[in-house]
Amino acid sequence: MVEAEGLVKRFGETRALQGVDLAVPRGTVHGVLGPNGAGKTTAVRILSTLLRPDAGQARIAGFDVVRDAEKVRSRIGLTGQYASVDEDLTGRQNLVLFGTLLDLRKSAAKHRAKELLEWFDLTEAADRPAKTYSGGMRRRLDLAASLVGRPDVIFLDEPTTGLDPSKREDMWQVVRTLVRDGSTVLLTTQYLEEAEALADEITVIDHGRVIANDTPEQLKRIVGGQTLEVRPADPADLEKTGLILASVATNQKPAEMTRKGVLAVPVSGDEALTESVARLATAGIVVTELSMHLPSLDEVFFTLTGRKDTEGNHK
Repeated sequence: MVEAEGLVKRFGETRALQGVDLAVPRGTVHGVLGPNGAGKTTAVRILSTLLRPDAGQARIAGFDVVRDAEKVRSRIGLTGQYASVDEDLTGRQNLVLFGTLLDLRKSAAKHRAKELLEWFDLTEAADRPAKTYSGGMRRRLDLAASLVGRPDVIFLDEPTTGLDPSKREDMWQVVRTLVRDGSTVLLTTQYLEEAEALADEITVIDHGRVIANDTPEQLKRIVGGQTLEVRPADPADLEKTGLILASVATNQKPAEMTRKGVLAVPVSGDEALTESVARLATAGIVVTELSMHLPSLDEVFFTLTGRKDTEGNHK
């Protein structure tokens, strides 16, 4: 549904995009991650026909974003980083206006507005001016506006920036529902946990180039191996537990305390879990936690870009 090949965009001496490729299958969520200034928003603006690329090509549902821009626009919805609604109009009036601009009959536009207001839990505020809405309500209204035309492809450019955690989770549920109903979503985000929660596949962009593209699980393997964590029930068993974990660790590395009372070692395969359980049982060590997991996306991002997160700070 979304294809890009060799996208290049320059702003004066700045090369915002340097040959970006993307491929997003129908009915999936594709996450685009990158630090500020990486080129994420520029790519979205090209794909949504708001900018023309200097080189390369892109297609939405088979239509070229330059030659077939009008057809592309009829198939997409876009929620940018900043709300695009008219703050002097009510929520309902905003949605009806968008429907009218999309050539819906007045009755159909009103019906669609009612549906979306209910879906986004805005019915009670429907007839209040948008300028009286909270930030989270405006964000939901903005997303609702992008869905008035029932688009096949939806571009969400950092849609949850500024939302509190509970409202962010609400927005995630909306995205999941959209995909379940057949839409295709391309999502840029500053939140690594958001990409992990939603995306079927992730593209990492840095300095206008794609530096990685894969599923979240496969990207985590870039860091290498897995981590085995154990919490002995009796703190007095920490030393013995550490020796056992070191015996199954990659290159027999010593165990490290990652949290109070929890020891961890890197391991190279699933068999390390079985072996450690057997050795702990033989030693008579009772544990209250035992888990094995891949690295986090934070660690992947740090490995790829040298930054701890997309804002360059420790989370």
